[in-house]
Amino acid sequence: MAQDSPQHVVFDIGRVLIHYDPHLAFRDIIPDDEERHFFLSEVCSHDWNLEQDRGRSWAEAEAEAIARHPDREEQIRAFRKHWHLMVPHAYDNSVAIMLGLIDAGVDVTMLTNFATDTFDEARERFAFLKRPRGVTVSGEVRQIKPDRAIYDIHVESFGLDPAKCLFIDDSEKNVEGARAAGWQAVHFVSPEELARALAERGLPVPLD
Repeated sequence: MAQDSPQHVVFDIGRVLIHYDPHLAFRDIIPDDEERHFFLSEVCSHDWNLEQDRGRSWAEAEAEAIARHPDREEQIRAFRKHWHLMVPHAYDNSVAIMLGLIDAGVDVTMLTNFATDTFDEARERFAFLKRPRGVTVSGEVRQIKPDRAIYDIHVESFGLDPAKCLFIDDSEKNVEGARAAGWQAVHFVSPEELARALAERGLPVPLD
């Protein structure tokens, strides 16, 4: 690798390595598009789900949402019950890039906002999530991106030099959070764009 190349590559997981879309689990439960968008933006919203990534239990989460919308109890409980439908497949080219880096001897870890139980489920379904040297899961450390603390926890846990870390995430906020913590970072748009960004930094890229 070139002298100025990153020595550690840190991958986000959702929407970088595996697809995530809560609408997939609710298209049959709430067929009406407008009502489904209301449910996923106001009842079981991104911010509501983020608290599970921060470590809140599903029982607490469901109780909180049911207290706000008691008429939607069954739909609320369906969120965790049908979570597996929200992550239907991996992004094969992104996975190939990650595995290619590992096979080439690059130090690869993962840093993800994920509830602990759903991450365990994802790791059993997608075996490639076991290949990197390790992972920091927000639900386990009770810190979430883009807060500075989780980046510092990851660096300390894996003995990394922040300036030599390259972070890959689909969220601009999380990318900016990594940069604020002294990391290099790439906003993930597509595997092809990622491959170009890695090549520009002197890292091996398995994709043509």
